Amino acid sequence: MTDQHVLTWAVTESGGYETAWVTLSGTGLRARGRVLGLRPRPYWMTYELETGQGYVTRRLQVTAETPSATHRLDLRRDGGSWTADGKPLPEVAGALDCDLGLSPLTNAMPTLRHQLHTGPGRHDFLMAWVSVPDLTVRPSEQTYEHIGLTARGARIRYTSGDFSSDIEFSRDGLVLTYPGIGHLLRAD
Repeated sequence: MTDQHVLTWAVTESGGYETAWVTLSGTGLRARGRVLGLRPRPYWMTYELETGQGYVTRRLQVTAETPSATHRLDLRRDGGSWTADGKPLPEVAGALDCDLGLSPLTNAMPTLRHQLHTGPGRHDFLMAWVSVPDLTVRPSEQTYEHIGLTARGARIRYTSGDFSSDIEFSRDGLVLTYPGIGHLLRAD
């Protein structure tokens, strides 16, 4: 079964917006998106994301343009090894997911994989976190914990370092409200 979604979030942290065309098929996800941000400095960004089975990242291609530079990233995961623009990233070896900074979309992969939007669970993850707009990749330890079901889906507590937020997900496992980051404006 294939589900297609067009989602637009107001990203309050960046003072901008993100629109993503998302296809969920079996246990895989494909997405392409466009982002406009005003903070930390104005930027435009486009991305394409592809996962394999189990919502495990295969590839994230991103281009970010600021007034002073254009940054590109081709992030790939192959059998547990990661590369950025062809260069090995041993610091994120073993990670299953990428996490594109300030993007509500990439919180879906671990949530969907572990069905945290449908029932109890708590999982710790190592992520290949991508800083925006410079597109630097860093390791990030994160925890996702199912807090409870809501009228629209579920609430999941996201924690990374000193940051914590109770994110509301739809019944499809996509972000509706991410306190401190943004909220869904429209879904088709």
